[in-house]
Amino acid sequence: MVFALVALVVLALLGAVHRYVWRRFVGDTTAAGSRLRRAGTVAAFVLPLLSVGAMTSGRVGAPFWLQQVLAWPGFLWLACLLYLTLALLVGEVVRPVLLRILARRDAARAGAREAGRDGETGTASGTLPETASETLATVPDETRPRTEELVTSGSAGVSAPSDAVTRTASDAPGPMVEPEPEPEAEPVKEPSAATPAPHPSRRLFVSRVVGGAAAAAGLATVGYGAYGVLRGPSVRRITVPLAKLPRAAHGFRIAVVSDIHIGPILGRAHTRRIVDTINATSPDLVAVVGDLVDGSVADLGSAAEPLAALRARHGSYFVTGNHEYFSGAEQWVDHVRELGLVPLENARVEIEGFDLAGVNDIAGETEGQGPDFGRALGDRDRGRAAVLMAHQPVVIHDAVEHGVDLQLSGHTHGGQLWPGNYLAELANPTVAGLERYGDTQLFVSRGAGAWGPPVRVGAPSDITVVELASRQA
Repeated sequence: MVFALVALVVLALLGAVHRYVWRRFVGDTTAAGSRLRRAGTVAAFVLPLLSVGAMTSGRVGAPFWLQQVLAWPGFLWLACLLYLTLALLVGEVVRPVLLRILARRDAARAGAREAGRDGETGTASGTLPETASETLATVPDETRPRTEELVTSGSAGVSAPSDAVTRTASDAPGPMVEPEPEPEAEPVKEPSAATPAPHPSRRLFVSRVVGGAAAAAGLATVGYGAYGVLRGPSVRRITVPLAKLPRAAHGFRIAVVSDIHIGPILGRAHTRRIVDTINATSPDLVAVVGDLVDGSVADLGSAAEPLAALRARHGSYFVTGNHEYFSGAEQWVDHVRELGLVPLENARVEIEGFDLAGVNDIAGETEGQGPDFGRALGDRDRGRAAVLMAHQPVVIHDAVEHGVDLQLSGHTHGGQLWPGNYLAELANPTVAGLERYGDTQLFVSRGAGAWGPPVRVGAPSDITVVELASRQA
């Protein structure tokens, strides 16, 4: 019941986000009935279906070839959706600013045009009366009309006074000359209050500019993040001092790798890159801290085979992660053993100068195979330093109770996709790096692969060489 409710909430959220993205990228930027709008609408329905198929095909046991077909477009679209949405939200702040700037620019241009028209009209209306006066002034006195008052033409908009008396032609000593009528000034057109918007409209222009910038930013971010994953993890190195570590073990190097996530997207070539990177560091021991695979041994067994080439003086060790329990943990434990890794299922081994212990992931509790700290650490000599392999950082408090000096974990991916690191902080005591909890130190790897979208933003993949330091040295 709870799972169904969560699924409905997730689907509703996906639908709302896709509706918003469609509106901004398609609805606001294309004409109704156009080919671009039809194509964008089809994509808005098909892409989320591919994403749902990519997330569920493995769980429902779909053929592996179908999982691979759905994985690339489906998972990549989820990453694109995230960063396109974030870019559009930034665009919501920019959009009104651009509209205001363009409105002021258009108003300024309209004002300049009106000022030009007023100047032309004023010049014409000012010259005509002067011309008429000069014409009258050139007429000789004997030929001028003897009137009490010169009356301007009614067409000029001024009516003659009612009491004006004009001499008749018989009273005039000479011929009468009528004053030249003043030409009518050309009427000035008032600006229309509802000036039609230019084509394309201001709003369409802004929608296309903001949408184009958001698309460029979002897709470039996803492209860069995908390149980082496909290129392979980088190597980090840290030094961790342990109070109980003997002088003889000073400088012991553990190559920590977690969250490889071999699956429909990251396959054999991905595993080979990781193995080559680890071997290049010449570690004393390799610790594979869970979430090795996303799929069954039948589908991914060959993709994991390069792990057999791992080389370390004290061997390679493995503990389960939560994804192993989605993929057949028991079969994978047997398979990695065949590849030469040593599974630590709530078990411990003595290494040169310290104890190395491993516990099952807490996801195994559903199968009765959860972590058992008493079995892994209960009867050990607490005078010796202890290093614990545990997939999820949340078990750090159990490690503190059992006197562990250093816990090696993964699971968080460092957030993988920013701002996912803030969500990871809500569920994990440490998201990435080294932190101290009482007398116990916790190191969390960001992981060497990726789950879901093969994209990392703000959390690059890594393999970390942890060098143990003795305070007695």
